[in-house]
Amino acid sequence: MKIFLTGGTGFIGSHFINDVHRAGHEIVALKRPGSQSRIELSKNPVWINGQLDKYFTREFDGCDVLVHLAAHSTNEPYDTLENCLYWNLTASLKLFRQAIANGINKFVVAGSCFEYGQAGERYDYIPVDAALEPTSSYSVSKAAATLALGQLCIESSIQLQFLRIFQVFGEGENKNRLWPSLRKAALAGMDFPMTKGEQIRDFIPVNAVTKQFVNALSFADVNPGQPKISNVGSGNPQTILEFSEFWWKKWEAKGKLLPGSMPYRNNEVMRFVPNI
Repeated sequence: MKIFLTGGTGFIGSHFINDVHRAGHEIVALKRPGSQSRIELSKNPVWINGQLDKYFTREFDGCDVLVHLAAHSTNEPYDTLENCLYWNLTASLKLFRQAIANGINKFVVAGSCFEYGQAGERYDYIPVDAALEPTSSYSVSKAAATLALGQLCIESSIQLQFLRIFQVFGEGENKNRLWPSLRKAALAGMDFPMTKGEQIRDFIPVNAVTKQFVNALSFADVNPGQPKISNVGSGNPQTILEFSEFWWKKWEAKGKLLPGSMPYRNNEVMRFVPNI
């Protein structure tokens, strides 16, 4: 199988490239000029420098599936709503239309648990048909893209999957997120200020996420014109404090966790756990 990949130098994309090559597939990967892979790659794909809104023709040649991992402004502080909507919705829609025009009819899209937003608190385990109530410019744009690309799937009778990722962590993750920040403090012997950590999340290692994306390439039970949505999680909900205490102990940290020393964010959703 030959895959056209977006977001190939990103956190999840870098791990996905290694997994896909181990599975024996070919990859043509789009990357922004100057961007570098988050982890060491066992083998480089065929790299294409450019943005999502570039015109592609020969780059799609021979590709069987488009895997869309690229996303704009995934971490705080989020970009403006206008910019998030342009890159996560408008540019993505343009890319998909080009791919369809060039014969690609299979698509896998990385969705986000944050599309559910405030609706997450109404469920012990969030179903894929829960209402979308996003609370940030990023998550609004991802929810809008889900609706728009889903409509494109119906109109064009393509095979389309959305894999909504929950609390992914691991090597290559943005340094300002919880797990890398926690590890940095632990290995440096520093204390770690944090909220009370009562938020309940489903933490899933990045390699478990990319395994599900590789499995999705079989397109089992994905019918043309019927978009399929799946939640991607570990099935092991825990509080942020429990997660932090586990890794703090694993790294034999000399400093102290300081729960309650930081306030919760505005509009903090206290429970995000998927029905998988």
